Amino acid sequence: MLAAAAVLPVLPGSPGLPCPLRSFTGVPCPFCGMTTSVEATVHLHLGDAVAANPAGILLVVVAIVLLILRPRSIPVPTTIAVVLVGLMWVFELQRFGFF
Repeated sequence: MLAAAAVLPVLPGSPGLPCPLRSFTGVPCPFCGMTTSVEATVHLHLGDAVAANPAGILLVVVAIVLLILRPRSIPVPTTIAVVLVGLMWVFELQRFGFF
């Protein structure tokens, strides 16, 4: 993920796929903007990363920590995952003018 984000700007064309939910319904999913956010974070454009999806910064930090620590397992309580995705969706709905 980190390597792909680093080389994404030099690839020709428009890499990535459009969000299926947003394409069919006009409603953004919680993960809209993640590719842009991760790419911006890797290139240290944190303002652009936050504007696209703040969770991208968290994802890059977690990826780096996992590369360094290399844990055998990663227990993530379901409640935390559900709350995080819910917050991401609220952010995207606000970003695209649904609130």
